[in-house]
Amino acid sequence: MPLLQPTLYTLDYIYQLPEGKRSELIDGQIYDMAPPTRIHQEIVSGLHYKIRDFIDSKHGSCRVYPAPFAVFLNADDRNYVEPDISVVCQTDKLNEKGCNGAPDWIIEIASPGTKYVDYGVKLYKYRTAGVREYWIVNPMTRIVNVYDFEHEVKTDQYTFQDEIPSCIYSELILRLEDLLY
Repeated sequence: MPLLQPTLYTLDYIYQLPEGKRSELIDGQIYDMAPPTRIHQEIVSGLHYKIRDFIDSKHGSCRVYPAPFAVFLNADDRNYVEPDISVVCQTDKLNEKGCNGAPDWIIEIASPGTKYVDYGVKLYKYRTAGVREYWIVNPMTRIVNVYDFEHEVKTDQYTFQDEIPSCIYSELILRLEDLLY
């Protein structure tokens, strides 16, 4: 008896989702997204504000987008993600639909339902797609994992109380504890 082949989805599936339902598509596999928690939104909002304020203060050309923001990682129809924060410095990657190619910096806020995807599937996918810096912020453990893919530097791990330097912006230092109410 032949083995069943898994169903591979395309962007058509994403575009046919009912209003309000969100999913991501990675290598043809669907990953449903649950609504974010209040703490998740506080962190996303705070990071978006701090990063954008820093870039603006330096008159930088990079753009910062909070989710939902469409990122088409590869030149195919089998990869679509909505990172919690996307920083795009090559503005020619941007169009009305979102970002075509890898953002320079991605931040994901982990939840119990996304740990496997954030620490495994996305970690590998973002690295191979050309993301320069990737943070996983875990509000449950209050730990931030920082991956510097651009310089192939070992992963650093920080607490919410630590001052966390950005890899792509040497002058930007964030402290997650300061972002919470």
